[in-house]
Amino acid sequence: MSAMMGSAASACPACLAAPAAEDLAARALPKEARIALSVPGVHCGACISTLEQALAAHPGVHSARVNLTLKRALIEADPSISPEDLIPVAASVGYEAFELDAGTLSATTQDKAGLDLLMRLAVAGFASMNVMLLSVSVWSGAEGATRDMFHWISAAITLPTIAFSGQPFFVNALRAWRSKRLNMDVPIVMAIVLALATSLWETALSGHHAYFDATLTLTFFLLAGRYLDYRTRAIARSAAQELAALEVPRATRLEEGVERTLPVSELRVGDLVLVRPGGRMPVDGEIVQGTSEIDRSLLTGETRPIFAAPGVTVSAGEVNLTGPLVLRAAAVGQDTSLHRMADLVAIAESGRSRYTSLADAAAKLYAPGVHILAALAFVRWYIYAQDARIALNIAAAVLIITCPCALALAVPAVTTAASGRLFKRGLLIKDATALERLAQADTVVFDKTGTLTAGTPDVGPLDHLGTRDLTIARALADASAHPLSQALRTALDARGIAPATLDDLREVPGFGAEGMWQGRRVRLGRAQWVGASASASTAAWLAIGSEPALEITFTDRLRPGAAEAVAALKASGHDVIMMSGDSTGAVEALAQRLGIAQWMAEALPGDKAARITQLQSEGRRVLMVGDGLNDTAALASAHVSVSPASALDAARVASDIVLLGTDLAPLAEAIRVGRMATKRIKQNFRIATLYNIIAVPLAVAGLCSPLIAALAMSTSSITVSLNALRLK
Repeated sequence: MSAMMGSAASACPACLAAPAAEDLAARALPKEARIALSVPGVHCGACISTLEQALAAHPGVHSARVNLTLKRALIEADPSISPEDLIPVAASVGYEAFELDAGTLSATTQDKAGLDLLMRLAVAGFASMNVMLLSVSVWSGAEGATRDMFHWISAAITLPTIAFSGQPFFVNALRAWRSKRLNMDVPIVMAIVLALATSLWETALSGHHAYFDATLTLTFFLLAGRYLDYRTRAIARSAAQELAALEVPRATRLEEGVERTLPVSELRVGDLVLVRPGGRMPVDGEIVQGTSEIDRSLLTGETRPIFAAPGVTVSAGEVNLTGPLVLRAAAVGQDTSLHRMADLVAIAESGRSRYTSLADAAAKLYAPGVHILAALAFVRWYIYAQDARIALNIAAAVLIITCPCALALAVPAVTTAASGRLFKRGLLIKDATALERLAQADTVVFDKTGTLTAGTPDVGPLDHLGTRDLTIARALADASAHPLSQALRTALDARGIAPATLDDLREVPGFGAEGMWQGRRVRLGRAQWVGASASASTAAWLAIGSEPALEITFTDRLRPGAAEAVAALKASGHDVIMMSGDSTGAVEALAQRLGIAQWMAEALPGDKAARITQLQSEGRRVLMVGDGLNDTAALASAHVSVSPASALDAARVASDIVLLGTDLAPLAEAIRVGRMATKRIKQNFRIATLYNIIAVPLAVAGLCSPLIAALAMSTSSITVSLNALRLK
């Protein structure tokens, strides 16, 4: 068994280190040859294969790697290849892509902490099994020099192993001592150090018992709990850093009519900046030339694109849809609205990090009691027996038997079991305390666009349009990149409607598409452009010659399970609120459709975060569910938060839980599982406490050797783990 463990231990770190080597190799490439794209739509192995093949087939691309966990593509290409060349390639195979600043993300691409813990766990397991084999010889009756030799060999294995594997506990305990406070790692370190000191003393005096095996087993169990705790957190990245990475790294500045591409950091207030169709705004500013439409859904939640013309102000991060625009920069760099949103997220994240978990609360009470008890046991037995050796052995037994291994496993064992159960239902738990906070939620706040709705429009009834009208509408929709035109084209495709033959077909940026049909001008677009009166609903208008314009309405498509989730949450006694940056009419209509009594429309990102803060100041525990950049600060501010896997990276990172599928129905079950998990954690604390009530008096009375204490401690840890598995 030792040999098998040794093989696994030697192989795993090398295997796991391979990605690190690849990452270092990627970083060594020239900056212009390394392109990072955010691809929120990838969700399986087929997505990875499709996207990698499409990108790799593009001329000038050397290789393309897609990371499913980070929803990110890393491309190595010729210096002449730009992200603008590759974004359409991803779109051609059905994946929306956004450029990321690879330099901003360089520090977050490697899971070093997880590899470090796993390697220390493997070393401790390998060493403990070998020392256990040596201990079997001692237990079998080895005496004198043979016993001492086995003890010294055990010491030679144990000391460097503890020095290496125990570093996470030593570092945390030292940090606590320096700040004059106690945490769970302080009694752990004292138990390990005292067990080692006692074992070395016994070995030096040719004693019958040494406890190197118990010390290593204790370290192994504790590292297992620490690694389980780490895995429940997934990859802890900063949402503020993700937001910063979404800022456009390069822009096109007009210098006396000549285009010049340069880093955004070199732009200054007053510069003229060209933004082509499909591009993101690199700065806050005012349009001075061109007409188009702007997609603000990621920033504000507005479902309808906004008409853009000279005099209209735009914000960094918004998407230009149909026509080239020239902006005059009004705010650049850290002064842009996108950067201010990142600052809001950073402040909100630091506030939520002050949450005190059940384990931390237990540690504050537990650690001082353990130290006092061990010290009293040493003093009492030294006075009674006048033998420091006996007193030290009993103090070590007390520290080992009260070592918070069961408490250290109580939380991660439960959260791992609960996370596995929820993962099968399509929910990924990212934060170790998310389940505890989820169980406390009494108010649920939903974003609208992309959360309760799918974020794509559905075409309304078309019965008032004849076959002629539908064929003309299909031809005009084919000529436009507008989201409503794309939705109409999909709906007409499903009906088998072929496009009519039009002459002089073209898109008019910011207005719609037009052409000539049988000598008559036909248009599909904005109401004012075709000579109609605008309505409150989301609509496009079809005009054929001098005939009255026909309205084609669009409705928000509900996300699967949205109605069920809202109904289940209301039935379980939760207050349900909807907040959106969309128009009042659209928000009110959806609220009535879902039976949500409380709603807020036209809310800016800061408004959402402020409303969350206000609700929590009233004593409420808020669960926020959102997907856009405009939700990021609110997600970070909430007591606990959920975002769909289709959300932008920044929103997913700011949230505690990621909804892997499209169905919202599992939300209500997640709260129920969170409450069950909290109940199990408290049960585990009671089990650990009962174990201490029984075992500690025996140790203080001198009836337990450190070895028996270690066995008892291991039994309590296994009991706690089995209780946690009941969640599955």
